[in-house]
Amino acid sequence: MNDLVRQHTALGDSDLEWLHLLVSEWQLLSDLSFADLVLWVPTRDGTRYVSVAQMRPNTGPTSYQNDMVGHLVPRGRRPMLDAALDEGRIVREGDPEWREEVPVRVESIPVRRDGRVLGVIARNTNLLTVRTPSRLELTYLQSASDLAQMIAAGAFPFQDQQGDMDVSPRAGDGLIRLDADGIVQYASPNALSAYHRLGLAADLVGLHLGRATAELAPARGPVDEAVAKLASGWAPRDFEVESDQGVIQLRSIPLKPKGTRIGSLVLLRDVTELRRRERELLTKDATIREIHHRVKNNLQTVAALLRLQARRMDSDQGREALGEAVRRVGSIAIVHETLSQNLDERVEFDEIADRVLAMVAEISPGRVVCRRTGRFGILDADVATPLSMVLTEVVQNALEHGFPPGAPGERGKQQGTVEVSAVRGGGRADPRLLVTVQDDGAGLPADFDPHRTGNLGLQIVRTLVEGELGGTFDMRPAPEGGTRVLLDIPVRAEGAERRVLPEPGRL
Repeated sequence: MNDLVRQHTALGDSDLEWLHLLVSEWQLLSDLSFADLVLWVPTRDGTRYVSVAQMRPNTGPTSYQNDMVGHLVPRGRRPMLDAALDEGRIVREGDPEWREEVPVRVESIPVRRDGRVLGVIARNTNLLTVRTPSRLELTYLQSASDLAQMIAAGAFPFQDQQGDMDVSPRAGDGLIRLDADGIVQYASPNALSAYHRLGLAADLVGLHLGRATAELAPARGPVDEAVAKLASGWAPRDFEVESDQGVIQLRSIPLKPKGTRIGSLVLLRDVTELRRRERELLTKDATIREIHHRVKNNLQTVAALLRLQARRMDSDQGREALGEAVRRVGSIAIVHETLSQNLDERVEFDEIADRVLAMVAEISPGRVVCRRTGRFGILDADVATPLSMVLTEVVQNALEHGFPPGAPGERGKQQGTVEVSAVRGGGRADPRLLVTVQDDGAGLPADFDPHRTGNLGLQIVRTLVEGELGGTFDMRPAPEGGTRVLLDIPVRAEGAERRVLPEPGRL
């Protein structure tokens, strides 16, 4: 719609914003009218109309099989559009049009803002299935007529009270029509069922909806003083009411077709099960985060005990082995700490990588600089945990063997760098993470085979990369000197939804 309005019309940004607001609301008008809606806006030179938006009803058959957005119509071809635009009134005159052997009643509703008519809504009703309307349908049509008059007067939509239309109740979910005093004139079957779920034993018709709703609010806590007012439809609001038996979501729409409030529409739906599931998910998420938090604390306790044990050992080799164990446990603890702060089992791994590098760099403080380039991105927990251990082992191996303590250079001075770079590649069809760890240290022995030889750390790396992560691992001399480690790991695309497997026994 933005492109069409800016290309063909003279409307400004504020007018365009009003049209967006209207389009976000007009599914309600379409459903209440049982009709298709097409928004026509005059072109910049005033000789044509361009259709910038279209809506089909959920409550009846469509009268437009094809997409109308982007069509241009010369002025004069559709006199009802001209009359609505020029005279600023709703035009209903004229015989039905025939489209592919289907009779269609056409009406034109001017779209007014601040006294100016910006465009015209063509309301097209398929008359093929017309029959004697029920009380529900009559209430729908009367409410649609009131909303149409408010659009023509510039009183709808409500600019300062825009709700989330994706989650707000719709006409088919439940509808209540109130008079000016807040007394229920009509309640659809779905609306009545929702109030019965709250605990209402009587019929709604004839009751004051605000007072009835407030009485159904839970007695265990203070009742919101605004509930009675909001449920009476005095202001355009979205709100919820919860009792011991259920929860309903309501949306009140004051009706002022001629400038004076004549009543209200209240749309509502039963969201009891939805809220129950949300609470279960919140409880589950909180439990999972608490588990990660406790695992992190336990791992940090283990690391502290190992560190304490290392200080009491006389053997340098034993202290070194315990130090390696402390760093391995610490890398896993970092992942669990990050997971304890998230709402899902995915983590931003860049922060984890930086913390792992800082932890391992304590082996050679001031002698070697460890840095990261590129971006790991968001990874699943089942990838992040082994990858953090792999990164710990590889960087630790580079510091210990690439820059041994007896290497030339003054004690405490920088001798080199270890750089970890990460690149996401492979595309959406085969997303992969390519990690390179390169140092400018002593390099590899001439007969070194990374797939056969190596210490415990490299054995852990091979097992995790090839066995658990399903990737590849290689270690080779760097062209400019030093050592280069290459990791190629399959990962899930950052924007992809995680696939949840069904429980055993369920299809």
